[in-house]
Formats: sequence, C-alpha cells, structure tokens
Amino acid sequence: MREMNKLVVMSGRKLADEIQGRLKDETAQLRAQGITPGLATVLVGDDPPSAIYIAMKRKTCEEIGIRSIHTHLETPSQPALMDTIQRLNENPEVDAILVQIPLPPGMDEEAALLAIEPDKDADGLNPINLGRLVIGTPGPLPCTPNGIHTMLVHYGVPIEGKHVVIIGRGLTIGRPLSLLLSMKRPHCNAAVTVLHTGVPNMADYTREADIIISAAGSPGVIKKDMVKPGVAIVAAGISRRGKTLLSDADKSVKEVAGWITPRVGGVGPMTVAMLMQNTVLAAQRRAKG
Repeated sequence: MREMNKLVVMSGRKLADEIQGRLKDETAQLRAQGITPGLATVLVGDDPPSAIYIAMKRKTCEEIGIRSIHTHLETPSQPALMDTIQRLNENPEVDAILVQIPLPPGMDEEAALLAIEPDKDADGLNPINLGRLVIGTPGPLPCTPNGIHTMLVHYGVPIEGKHVVIIGRGLTIGRPLSLLLSMKRPHCNAAVTVLHTGVPNMADYTREADIIISAAGSPGVIKKDMVKPGVAIVAAGISRRGKTLLSDADKSVKEVAGWITPRVGGVGPMTVAMLMQNTVLAAQRRAKG
C-alpha cells in the first residue's frame, strides 16, 4: 500500500524500459523461430514533430529487435497513401502498420485508418478494433489509453469502483480510454465521466474524482483547488512553450495528489511501449499461423 501523504511519481519512462526489456526477449524468441516482427511507419508531408515521433519509434524498434519499414510520402497525396497502405497490408513481413497522424490538411484520416488491415493496426484505432473494444473482444488496443491503464495498474492506483474523470474526448485518448476503464474486467470497472471544453463547471466534477486523466493539452488546466487529497493525476495532454513541454497539471497539485505523472517521461514513453507491444503480439499471432 502507498504510504499516507507520500506522493508517488508515476514514471512512464521507467515502466516503458521494463516493458521494452520483456519485448526484447520475446522478439529474440520469435527470431529464433525465423520470424522477425515488422513495424511499418508512414509519414506524410514534412511536419517536424511527426518526423521526430517517427524517428523515436524507429529507434525503439532497433533497440528491441523489431524490423522497421519506413515510407515517407514527401508530397501529400491521398491516392499515394492508400496505395502504400495496401502494399503494406499485402507484405507478409509487416506485422503492424502505423500511419502518423495528424495528416496534412485536406487528407482523409478516417479513410486511411479504415484501409489498414485490422490485425495489422499498430495504433488500435481502426474502427473495427474500436468496435472490438466496445463489445469486449480481443484486438489491438489503442496505444495511449492502454499505456495509461498499464501505468495506473503498475503503480497501484485503485480503479475498480472508483470515479475517473477524463478531460478530453478525442479519438486517440479520451473516447477509447473511457471505454477501456469502464469495462467489467480486472483493474477496470470504474465509473467514468468525460469532460470537454463545453463543460463550464469542470471543477465540480474533478473535485469528486479519484483519478483525473487530462488530455486537454492546456497548460495548468488542473489546479490544486480542483482536486481532492490523494487523487491520482495523469497529465496526458501535450503542449509546448518553445522547446519546453508543459503539463496539464499545475505544479501546486503535487501538494495534495497521491499519484502524479512527471512533466517529462510520463505518458509518452508508455505510448511507444504499447506500440511495440502491439507489434510483437501481431508477430506472435503470425508465428501461431
């Protein structure tokens, strides 16, 4: 049990290193069977943050032993993107496909996600896999929600029967995370409230929460007077001031929180770890035939 009044900093980087160490061993076992897990990444256009994220993922592949297959479509083109996805779907050495989003303006993200073979969906965002999540059947889980859930469980945050407030209803975090945490399964089964910028009295909800997960990308949106003592806070939103990453949680919340993610090295490394996990799981399915 957590010591009373002692703040637990939930390091995603430390946990991700542990997970990636396990995946490295599992990848070595697959390679011994003649199967090398393959992750295909697709970057469209020249968005600098997207290029950085892809580079990080490819580096992690190398560290684990996963084959990295990268395509950069420098000129944004929906037909070229769809052709690329189809080619990767048909490539037997590709176990998982990641199309880096957001796509450039004017491109159809939904069409791209739909085009990915569901069992090769590295991000877990194909509508078929989101449907699997809704009805509770196995399938690739969305990386960031799964990473947040894994982190909460690892650091001993009670979830079952607790009140979780999620700030943000986006496709990549808020919506799938609300489904995952409310499912009737071990370490879930929570009462989940989803907030957004159209809710004027946000603090009325957050003060009653046992767990707050913010994907707002709004610096300091969660303040000390908005939370109760002992709350677990996951700041999943990303915002920057120059080169500095900013947290959705104001520094003052550390005075009352029981658990909190660090400003750097919280949710981000867990997202990458879950991407690698989805890839290795897909390769293990291939190994079973």
